[in-house]
Amino acid sequence: ECFLLQLLFGLKRLRSGKIIGIAHTLYEDFLSRFEKTLPFALTQSQNKVIQEIKQDMASGKQMHRLLQGDVGSGTTIVAVYACLIAFSSGSQAAFMVPTELLAQQHFGVISHQLSAISFAGRALKPALLTSSLRKKEKEKIYAEVKKGTIDILIGTHAIIQENLLFKKLGLAVIDEQHKFGVHQRVSLLAKGTNPDCLIMTATPIPRT
Repeated sequence: ECFLLQLLFGLKRLRSGKIIGIAHTLYEDFLSRFEKTLPFALTQSQNKVIQEIKQDMASGKQMHRLLQGDVGSGTTIVAVYACLIAFSSGSQAAFMVPTELLAQQHFGVISHQLSAISFAGRALKPALLTSSLRKKEKEKIYAEVKKGTIDILIGTHAIIQENLLFKKLGLAVIDEQHKFGVHQRVSLLAKGTNPDCLIMTATPIPRT
């Protein structure tokens, strides 16, 4: 039984490794400028993970990576780094979290860290989408996401609503992945054409 189970997982990994994704261009000068704006130096573990993500996102194959780190270990800045790779390559990023409070926290941190970031003369624009927003506010965000003027969309389950369409989704980040169902994660990835996927968790709980 164990052998058959591992065989199925192996076949699934083999198939997923052949899925053609987005070959993001790495603009090292731009990424280095961002690192210099940080009020802290990246740790050895963060640098190691970032290098692996760079390789995945530039490979042309769809990335499926699980990033595990305790609270406060700096997983968010790694996700932001991946979002910048997508942004500088002309793609959008979606950052889905399970609660509105966490979405607001991520939006505040990301907005602060990327407030002065621009690429090729274009400033990066993040946005926050939650179910508590008024209808007019939601419709405005929907229009900007579809047009491509919003580069990083941070939000809750509201991100996977059917009437939300991305112009070019290149990266999907899912925080606290164990709080989302399989279909919810698939729904987010379906918003683009084989976008890269970065799943984050501090508590890697296996799902049945």
